[in-house]
Amino acid sequence: MDTDAPPLTDLETKVLQALDPEAMLADLAELVAFAPVGGTDGEDAVQRWCARRLRELGFTVHEWDVDLAAARSSAAYPGEEVRRDRLVGVVGQRGGAEGEAPALVLCGHTDVVPAGDPGRWGSDPFALQVHGDGDVRVLTGRGTCDMLGGVAAVLAAARALASCGVETSRGLAVHLVSGEEDGGVGAWSTLAAGHRGDACVIAEPTGGAVIPANAGSLTFRLEVPGRSAHGSTRTLGESAVDHFVGVLATLRSLEAARNAHAPYDFAHLDLVAPIAVGIVRAGEWASTVPDRLVAEGRYGVLPGEPLEEARAAFEAAVAATGDQDPWLREHPVVVSWPGGAFASGALPDGHPLLEETCAAATSAGAGRPRVEGAPYGSDLRHYAERGIPTLQYGPGSLGAAHAVDESVTARELMTCARTYALLALRRCGATAP
Repeated sequence: MDTDAPPLTDLETKVLQALDPEAMLADLAELVAFAPVGGTDGEDAVQRWCARRLRELGFTVHEWDVDLAAARSSAAYPGEEVRRDRLVGVVGQRGGAEGEAPALVLCGHTDVVPAGDPGRWGSDPFALQVHGDGDVRVLTGRGTCDMLGGVAAVLAAARALASCGVETSRGLAVHLVSGEEDGGVGAWSTLAAGHRGDACVIAEPTGGAVIPANAGSLTFRLEVPGRSAHGSTRTLGESAVDHFVGVLATLRSLEAARNAHAPYDFAHLDLVAPIAVGIVRAGEWASTVPDRLVAEGRYGVLPGEPLEEARAAFEAAVAATGDQDPWLREHPVVVSWPGGAFASGALPDGHPLLEETCAAATSAGAGRPRVEGAPYGSDLRHYAERGIPTLQYGPGSLGAAHAVDESVTARELMTCARTYALLALRRCGATAP
């Protein structure tokens, strides 16, 4: 254990000894097996399972069907990128006085991205595979890293507290949400339903670091016009593909300019706010000059940058492509913004949650964690917008998230479960039974 770690109390030692790694892995196997891809039946079923598990652990549970029509009519609605006609909210709480905000919220999302071609995986992506022995075991399956592993670690901490009969003077809440991967409608709806906390830790994969600040992102769509012609007389047409080449160069220049001066917490990244084109569609016949190209991608939002300012900068840069391309000057690229909008978010400077989390992780045996910003959007910004101080600390690394043979280690899971348990004990005023 790190020599700078605060000494453990007898109760803290007892709770850490009560952590059950096999029960945690069994929970993770069940979570993965739901195949809870956004917009599918598994997304709902896993939330119902989580509600049952929290009740078994002694939590008072609020489980409800979100009114999606009402949510979508709100001006603050964060957007969605998958089709869904139902959404289940799950919040559990134990301890604390009625009507008093919990001292700590542990938050995790239960939706995962699609697995893609299962033939590229070493095994069924929705059946947990365990490789190795002990705490060096590697666990593979869709969502093990992002972030069903974090959810399993939260449940493991809750199980240890319950098994030791821990009482707390302040409440501990667990928020389990859907729809994070495509905009965060689950967390947004949970907060809109009135659930709050004095502080929140989100169990996103952080690779051993504590993340007090996120950049953000937007999804863009570009429609590049052209003029069709027979391929044998291509010079009589205007290829939308050829004109997109200039647009792509403009986006690369914009990316370089926006990332020239990284904030301190983000200096470890090569790009704080990347611009990535993920989908390009053009043409309907091989020997016809394409008269329309549609490109969609991810546009990074800088830390602290309002979404409207970010959109305006992007639209101005794309419009300026016409200065170098007479065709696009007369036939401008159309920019639109489908899907979810991820604003940036940050823990307030000097808030004690940062040091409390670092101290808990150190006491848990992780060593003093790094503190750094992250380039992706997450549910952190929803909590920050509601005035709830929030950071991220969870098992797994960003490089494994969304990947083929996605994985996390048993050691990472246990370290985070220990950290969550200690943070809950210390923040919520725990006493021995």
